[in-house]
Amino acid sequence: MPPSSHPSAIKIRQPIRFEAQLEDIHLRFETSFGIFSPKEIDEGTRLLLRHLKIEDNYDCLDLGCGYGAIGLWMAKKACNGKVVMLDKDFVAIEHCKNNIQHNNINNATAKLSNGFSELKDEKFDLIVSNIPAKVGNEMLYLFIYDAFHHLKENGQFVVVTVNGLRHFCKRVFNEIFGNYDKIKQGSNYTISACKKIN
Repeated sequence: MPPSSHPSAIKIRQPIRFEAQLEDIHLRFETSFGIFSPKEIDEGTRLLLRHLKIEDNYDCLDLGCGYGAIGLWMAKKACNGKVVMLDKDFVAIEHCKNNIQHNNINNATAKLSNGFSELKDEKFDLIVSNIPAKVGNEMLYLFIYDAFHHLKENGQFVVVTVNGLRHFCKRVFNEIFGNYDKIKQGSNYTISACKKIN
């Protein structure tokens, strides 16, 4: 029997499906092994959504969307706006597109993109990211500079990071945006925010 035909391998290749209650919104997800937190919504995302303020007419962006937990939630909240979800992992984007359909969402799109690279000059009221701990300071700088460019005036950039990155976020947010707000620090994760003020 070829290794790829082994029952264990076949089982692992099957899509993972689960449902989650994210604050006041119930969502269905299809995921697979190899992308971040494939079997449940991670602690950082749950903390972020607990403290994220969003208006129903916001245009939003989810940077590094994975299979779409944050972006789908924002699309439900911003029912009169639109949501763009970006990720450089094509498997994550395929799941994201499927999850948009599974949840009957018509105001969200998912694009394969290295950071903001596939955007033109779109502007958003809110840009959100669950930033991986190992992304590296250089990529973080690029994300923050590009977020500034793609925000509307008074738009907000909100990230959740491991606590070890909070001082970096404070320094660079102040450097690029001129302001910083620590919204919440939990036992493992911190929510940091800044606003584009011209």
